[in-house]
Amino acid sequence: MQARRPIRSFVLRAGRVTPAQERAWSEAWPRFGHDYDGAALDLDALFGRRAPRCLEIGFGAGEVIGALAKAHPETDYLGIEVHRAGVGRLLLRAQADRLGNLRIMCHDAVEVLENSIADASFDSILIFFPDPWHKKRHHKRRLIDAPFTALLARKLRPGGVLRLATDWQEYAEQMLHVGNACESLVSLSADAGYVPRPQFRPPTRFEQRGTRLGHGVWDLAYEKRPTSALRECPSKG
Repeated sequence: MQARRPIRSFVLRAGRVTPAQERAWSEAWPRFGHDYDGAALDLDALFGRRAPRCLEIGFGAGEVIGALAKAHPETDYLGIEVHRAGVGRLLLRAQADRLGNLRIMCHDAVEVLENSIADASFDSILIFFPDPWHKKRHHKRRLIDAPFTALLARKLRPGGVLRLATDWQEYAEQMLHVGNACESLVSLSADAGYVPRPQFRPPTRFEQRGTRLGHGVWDLAYEKRPTSALRECPSKG
């Protein structure tokens, strides 16, 4: 019997890659990109140093991670995105701004985290405006669920912070439910609810589109507890 293909949180669409982005793929990928091969990833070797580290999953056009990498050269940033056009945009920015503290992977983040990233690797993980898959029959495709939140928690160092944002209220409620149920994480909201928009996050094009459509925006933030404090996050729920 053939193994069932795992459910993906994304669908690869044939988005337009501009000539400039194609050149960036050719010229800048060898400098800033890392091809996924399923092997364990040595982040010290990848960045050429040991430093505080931040991961952004699904960075879109790279507005957030590009701005952070430029503003904080003391921190290393790894961005994971599946769409070539968005990767091309960030490669252009990395090249123009000479972002030596930025590395990029173009692959499914779930596979990268499961197979290539050691536990306790990051001081922060950012996931802003993932696809809400708003139709009920597609909810199973949503990236933020209990198993993936457990995986994210494992990849954070104790005291590290997971930040999420969405402009889809029902998805925000799901994020809040699974985040609060994960005993490896503690909400940075006094009432275990939503948090103010972090000042470092520039408006992304997805957020701006949602604002034009009259959507609200919900931010969440969780801190990783000491590894000995509590049991792992539940894998269901």
